[in-house]
Amino acid sequence: MKQLLLGDEAIALGAINAGLSGVYAYPGTPSTEITEFIQTNKVARERGVHSRWCTNEKTAMEAALGMSYAGKRALVCMKHVGMNVCADAFVNSAITGVNGGLIVLAADDPSMHSSQNEQDSRFYGKFALIPVFEPSNQQEAYDMVASAFELSEGMKVPVLLRIVTRLAHSRAAVEVGELGAENKLCPSTDQWVLLPGIARKKYVDLLGKQEAFQKASETSAYNKKESAGQKLGIVACGIGYNYVKENVGDNADILKVSQYPLSPKAIKAFAAEHESILVVEDGQPVVEETIAGMVGADYPIKGRLTGDLPRTGELTPDCVAKALGKPTGPAFDNAKNLAGRPPQLCQGCGHRDVYTALNQVLAEYPDYRVFGDIGCYTLGALPPFKALSSCVDMGASITMAKGAADAGLFPAVAIIGDSTFTHSGMTGLLDAVNDKANITVVISDNLTTGMTGGQDSAGTNKFEAICLGLGVEPEHVRVVVPLPKNMPEITRILKEEIEYNGVSVIIPRRECIQTAARHARERQKAKEANK
Repeated sequence: MKQLLLGDEAIALGAINAGLSGVYAYPGTPSTEITEFIQTNKVARERGVHSRWCTNEKTAMEAALGMSYAGKRALVCMKHVGMNVCADAFVNSAITGVNGGLIVLAADDPSMHSSQNEQDSRFYGKFALIPVFEPSNQQEAYDMVASAFELSEGMKVPVLLRIVTRLAHSRAAVEVGELGAENKLCPSTDQWVLLPGIARKKYVDLLGKQEAFQKASETSAYNKKESAGQKLGIVACGIGYNYVKENVGDNADILKVSQYPLSPKAIKAFAAEHESILVVEDGQPVVEETIAGMVGADYPIKGRLTGDLPRTGELTPDCVAKALGKPTGPAFDNAKNLAGRPPQLCQGCGHRDVYTALNQVLAEYPDYRVFGDIGCYTLGALPPFKALSSCVDMGASITMAKGAADAGLFPAVAIIGDSTFTHSGMTGLLDAVNDKANITVVISDNLTTGMTGGQDSAGTNKFEAICLGLGVEPEHVRVVVPLPKNMPEITRILKEEIEYNGVSVIIPRRECIQTAARHARERQKAKEANK
């Protein structure tokens, strides 16, 4: 049976049909739809597949590892920067090994459509010394999930499944297979204790599996060679294979790579058959650099490092055509005379009232800085508010404000969203409390994870208790309702807490207008259904 599926949906359905018992994730574009699909899937619900959102990617990775320990199949989903958050548990899981199949899904975002960097998660797979799968289309994305679970259980290691935005968010017809059974509960009998003496032995075991990983890649159905007698050999990785085929059809010599590690034997044989190689890969030049090390400095290799393909941004059929020496169509630049339309906070959003109040109060302080964080409220850096001085990574607002205050900056204000605070802001607040830092923290609480579509936020209705538990003085934990009519109260409280020499937390709380509208529609629909 065929279904029209997003790449994300194909992975989700592939996991369910492969006997998934739990998905663990923190919402992050372009990976979010995987977990959302599983949460709403009828079979997953009937089976009781665990699918609640986690506080952050590290807790997701650790919980999935625990499910694997118990013998069940688990999937961890995140965007590429989430790999930085879960890296400790991820790298160590390669050494502990796994029991039930464990897939770590990393959705990379070339061109930074909704991200703060262009990061290639294949480096993490190489760093952890584990197999990596990289589908070229939605059908492979579906099929690879079952293959990855089987390889994970057969080799007793986690497997990294890397996709990119263009694949995650495009649709194609996918041939869907039968529903498989879940694994039975069977806790591991191995010792997963990484004391140095044990870890050293397990690391040797992991190194001993590398040849088997390479053989699995050499015999993989996802890696193949196509020959047409050309002098140029093309190594096409993942989605890049589609752009190559779109330009050359069957008239090219292609080594398709969708399962790693790369095979030195296959690469050297391919290089020997051709005068030069073009490496087409979406992301950073991971394969290009690796091949250069395999074939030697004198062998001509073209790709992102040589400028034959752009060094930044996602691949396109046109840039691949140019690298192949083929003509490209006319560039459509009708937008060059249009005014820019940067994204803005929704009209009526509570974050708007927070920034209005902040700008009004902070205008009295010539040396103020507002340290921002990651969420829809990051748009406060743009006109008309221009309120933020920084946005680096999840949770950085509080610790950066603390560091600036340590240096003598006053006032140092941090603004962070509710989901981001529980993701990685709480530890920074504890540091500030322990050091009696002179900072003001604004937790702009819209009761949801708004930026990624309104998923549940881990700390909803708990923020006052969390702040008090971390040691913030009760009289300096203040809650306000961000509405224009409350502006006198909000600005007064902001002024009072900025002048307080210590850690203060202000929580402007009002539901995201998008989720509020959705909830209203749901209530109306339920009301009509009960008539």
